[in-house]
Amino acid sequence: MNIPSIEEAERFIAEAELLNPGPWVQHSRNVAFAAKLIAEHHPELDPETAYVLGLLHDIGRREGRTHIRHLVDGYRFLIGLGYEDAARISLTHSFPIADLRVFVGEYNCSPEDLLFLKEFISLVEYTKFDRLIQLCDTIALPSGFCLLEKRMVDVAIRLGINEFTIPGWEARFKLMAKIEAEIGCSIYSILPGIIEGTFGEELASNI
Repeated sequence: MNIPSIEEAERFIAEAELLNPGPWVQHSRNVAFAAKLIAEHHPELDPETAYVLGLLHDIGRREGRTHIRHLVDGYRFLIGLGYEDAARISLTHSFPIADLRVFVGEYNCSPEDLLFLKEFISLVEYTKFDRLIQLCDTIALPSGFCLLEKRMVDVAIRLGINEFTIPGWEARFKLMAKIEAEIGCSIYSILPGIIEGTFGEELASNI
């Protein structure tokens, strides 16, 4: 796959943290760790690739506190470096359903960027890595791993809901069941600190 090395990815995230410090960085690290652990149990997924893609899925936040624009910013940053497979994760990670309206938050990008994102999502054929990062993005808080339900409610409280919220939740549950069938066990059995992450105190976040 056309992705940066682990060392490069770590450098990118360190640079991004200097540009825009915040809990999103630890969230990204937790997504990467979850992706690596799950991939280690998956017959078709490479753990190092999963780690890099998880680490960089929100790299567009290097540009500041944005909503939907961080997807396009991340894509442009990575595609500009020639990392096409990593760049696509910046766009696909928020859409368990291939419909732009699943996104809840401010649509704070140009009409041209919004059209690009809408067309990309409607035409893309998701890979197993796209699906893996979509799942891991939904089980990782800055403070650690948590039940799927907690992360979805966390997002709903902070950003609100729309008519696609419930279908989006249903899609994530189906995605988790599919990946668990592929790895032959519950994802919760291989992710450390689920109880603490779900029921303990967490950081206020902008992720």
